[in-house]
Amino acid sequence: MRIAPTIVFSFIVGLALAVHADETASQSDMPAFAKGNVILFQGDSITDGNRGRSADPNHILGHGYCFIISAKYGAMYPDRELDFMNRGVSGNTVANLQARWDADTLKYKPDVLSILIGVNDIGRGVSVEDYEKQYDKLLADTVAALPNVQLILGEPFGLPVGKVKGQWDTRREKLEQFRAVVEKLAAKYHAPVVHYQQVFDDACSRAPADYWIWDGVHPTYRGHQLMADAWVATLDAWWREKHGKK
Repeated sequence: MRIAPTIVFSFIVGLALAVHADETASQSDMPAFAKGNVILFQGDSITDGNRGRSADPNHILGHGYCFIISAKYGAMYPDRELDFMNRGVSGNTVANLQARWDADTLKYKPDVLSILIGVNDIGRGVSVEDYEKQYDKLLADTVAALPNVQLILGEPFGLPVGKVKGQWDTRREKLEQFRAVVEKLAAKYHAPVVHYQQVFDDACSRAPADYWIWDGVHPTYRGHQLMADAWVATLDAWWREKHGKK
């Protein structure tokens, strides 16, 4: 019996769509977010993203990577009742975080706590030693107060654009030193690291640096999408490895 070509074609297309749907579902799933979880983002202006300071839900998460992540998974899992919060403050250093940590972090008892800090420490001449000492204390205080919190640390990053372009070699050396501190502390506190610098370095093979970061420090909306993707991939891979999942 001969099978009509249209039937064969329809079967192949259907199979391809089913496979694609399975792959999409797998890539979109985020088992690290459990029912009722509070996911809190902390940091400086890159995290702040001009977020609102009122209860207005239209602006509360800002317009950066935090918003992209929260919008996607908040819409995907309404049954999990996830609570995404952004408490980044423009201009902050590690010392600034420490000063407001109780009121802006610990009181919310986050289950997942994302921290991205360091670029202002570099800009203000904070030594690598002081950065590590202050950051170490901040993390120690956090796990003491919230022993079950899942930390995720973002490394400081940049690209040779704008005012930092003329001093990029020095800037990049300092970034490497601060990135090493983040790696060290992440290992100490069993946290995954989002390697943002590598993400942006790789992206520059596809478009100029100022396509992704407009002033050497702050990402464009395109750069924030890169950050969101990298953040999700990092946390997801970490959780799956930790729990022996594929």
